[in-house]
This record gives sequence, C-alpha cells and structure tokens, in this order.
Amino acid sequence: MRIDILTMFPELVAPWLDASLIGKARRGGRLDLRVHDLRAGADDPHRSLDDAPFGGGAGMVLAPEPVFRAVEQAAPARPLLLLSPSGRPFTQRWAEDLAAGGSLGLLCARYEGVDQRIADHLVDGEVSLGDFVLAGGEVAALAVVEAVCRLVPGVMGNEASAREESFAEGLLEYPHYTRPAEFRGWAVPEVLRSGDHGRVDRWRRAQALVRTARRRPDLLAARGGLSDADRALLAEFGMLGELDGTGPVVAPGEDPLS
Repeated sequence: MRIDILTMFPELVAPWLDASLIGKARRGGRLDLRVHDLRAGADDPHRSLDDAPFGGGAGMVLAPEPVFRAVEQAAPARPLLLLSPSGRPFTQRWAEDLAAGGSLGLLCARYEGVDQRIADHLVDGEVSLGDFVLAGGEVAALAVVEAVCRLVPGVMGNEASAREESFAEGLLEYPHYTRPAEFRGWAVPEVLRSGDHGRVDRWRRAQALVRTARRRPDLLAARGGLSDADRALLAEFGMLGELDGTGPVVAPGEDPLS
C-alpha cells in the first residue's frame, strides 16, 4: 500500500507515521508512506503558497502555480484526494475500497482552502471527515491513512478485529469488557463469562443492533431496518419490545442485554 501526503507542514505528519502499528508496518515494508512538502513548489524567497482571493473576502487561498508544481514534482500515487469540508463524506466502505486499490494520494489544504482550479483539474476527488472545519487537512489526512492502512493485510495484529468493528456490517460495534469481572459493583455480563461461544456471538450481535438503533438509526435504516432474524435475536435477549416502544426504558450506561 502506497500513500503520498502533500502538506505545508511535513514536520507535523512524518512523526505520526512512524508510531504504533502504522510505523511498525511501515518499517516492515508493508506500507510505503511518503510525505512531500508543498513548499517545494514555491519559487519565491519566502516560499509562499497562498494569495488573496479574487473578489475580496477574509483569509488567504492556496494558489494554483506552486501547488500544481509541487504535485507534479512529487508524482504522488493516485487517486489524489483533496481534504476538504465540502468533499464526499469518508466512510468505512470507502476506506475498504481505497485499501483494496493499493495506492492513494492526499493533498492537505490550509487557510480558506485552495484555488478552485486545483480541485477541478489537479486532484481526482475531495474527501471530508464530517460537517466541521479544521485549520488544515493534516489531521483529516492522518485519519484517512489510519482507516485505510489498518485494513491492509498484515498491518493489524488480529485480522478479525477489522471484520468485527463498527461499520464493518453497517452496524456499530458491540461493547467490550475485560478483567476484573466486577469493578466497583459493576459486573461483566454473565453471558461473556459463560463459555458458551455461540451465545456470546448472538449476544454481541444483539448488542450491535440495539446500540445502532439507539445511537445511529440512520445506519439501521440504510440496511433496510430489522430483518426477521434480527427481531428473533433481539427477542431471545428480551430487547425487541424496547425497540418497538413497548418495553422498559434502559437508563444511560446500563447494559441492555446483560
């Protein structure tokens, strides 16, 4: 997997890429991560990248000449995506597609954004982390890098983790517990200590359904709602009535399927 990141601040990005699982995979040759300084495309003594916007207005805009020059010099992997709040929302499915593609470039904007000709004629698309604005694209680029790279075979220690986590099947992930079995009066659900792996799997699936229905009903709707099998599973753990609005309300923080 090759990923190129083009940024005004390579010193912010480079150390992060050498840490944790990403850094280990990079040193092991599974990931080819390259950081390029956009200022390499500047041709004035101040290495300027920005200029005032035509028509007036607040802030500065990344100019096309130095950015085009920097990208053409770096020859980054494609598709080259611009980090932008007006871009296509980033999703787990998109991360999977990018990981499968084997290469990716990320262009980090700053200030008020980029000259529109960069978006129209230099990059292959725009990506957004959500409906909020950052000072620049570096944090967003690193989020994309981690989401994509952890799906590359051999990067994560346990490949099953990527299959079972949130959004892998359009559902939020089930809750996790570890030792001790009881902490300050709060016990780990009995089912997780039962040794019945089939029941544990069903419980986790039911938890994922309940959590998604409560916190992200839009995700459940996108899956077509609850299937007959889902309803049977929730009924097994006494949760179907609650989701249908006929059962007890579970207080925040309480485990609904324990």
